[in-house]
Amino acid sequence: MKLIIQIPCFNEAANLPETLVALPRQIDGIDSIEILVIDDGSRDDTSAVARRFGVHHIVRHRTNRGLAAAFQSGINKALAEGADIIVNTDADNQYEGQDIGKLVAPVLTGEADIVVGDRGVKDNAHFGKFKRLLQRLGSATVKRLSNTQITDAVSGFRAISRSAAKRINITSSFSYTTEMLIQAGRKRMAIVSVPVRTNGAVRPSRLFKSVPQFIANTGATMVRSYAMYNPLKVFVLAGSTAAVIGAAPIIRFLYFYAIGEGSGHIQSLVIGGSLIVLGVVAMMFGAVADLVGRNRQLLEQTLERLRNLEDKMKPTSENPEVLAQPNSEAPLRRSI
Repeated sequence: MKLIIQIPCFNEAANLPETLVALPRQIDGIDSIEILVIDDGSRDDTSAVARRFGVHHIVRHRTNRGLAAAFQSGINKALAEGADIIVNTDADNQYEGQDIGKLVAPVLTGEADIVVGDRGVKDNAHFGKFKRLLQRLGSATVKRLSNTQITDAVSGFRAISRSAAKRINITSSFSYTTEMLIQAGRKRMAIVSVPVRTNGAVRPSRLFKSVPQFIANTGATMVRSYAMYNPLKVFVLAGSTAAVIGAAPIIRFLYFYAIGEGSGHIQSLVIGGSLIVLGVVAMMFGAVADLVGRNRQLLEQTLERLRNLEDKMKPTSENPEVLAQPNSEAPLRRSI
């Protein structure tokens, strides 16, 4: 059983050593633990520090592509390296490294596909009152949208089974946390929370510059992710709302028409009719989007099968036929 701990980084040369030192080197039920650092276009010595501390795998983006892209790159690399369980943690040592054992336990027992570390936001001394309120509100929203029982939706401290990682495809450009839960909930994965400890913040967040920006980006991600997996419901709801609003001025026009004053209220008929047409069009878009969503599901199933096929084709001691195949990437030799 191989565990790979992935750490997305952006200019974390100063904080990365403390995070690496705090990681466990042995966990019951795990045969080997490897560390993966995703250097997301850092301008400092993040990659050099990772190499100096003996990190097993380093993925480097030429430019900063964002946390979501770094997370997905890490998942792809961990799968390629044969990880049975993948743990994601932050580079600023926000999470207690020794709690990784608690995080992977439900995956080892087969209880969960994904485990989210619950920071106990309500009573966490490292969070201010406003941040606690904001986190709880956001988690409640994601809980409802994803149909899961997760109480700390934006926690980045997560354990993911290999089978679940193959089915996760992050498309957001901001953060993976909420999209991953909505996607996993839609795919009926088993998701649980475990309480974890946190350390005090050593620097301001690099994910966002202000709270309004965080709210706007996270809200957009939630709406986009939910609409991606529930397009018919979203568009029918929007269309129905527009149609109901449009019915009000039409009823108003009919009332005045019935009492003989309809000629002065034609604008109500025009506005109401336009809103109803808009609602019907939105519902039609929902039907089309639902069909596109079904096609997306087929593509995701194809990608999952491709990843399974890649696993079977990897040269291992259990696959002697694969080991016996010639290396297609070896340089061609000129025959004499």
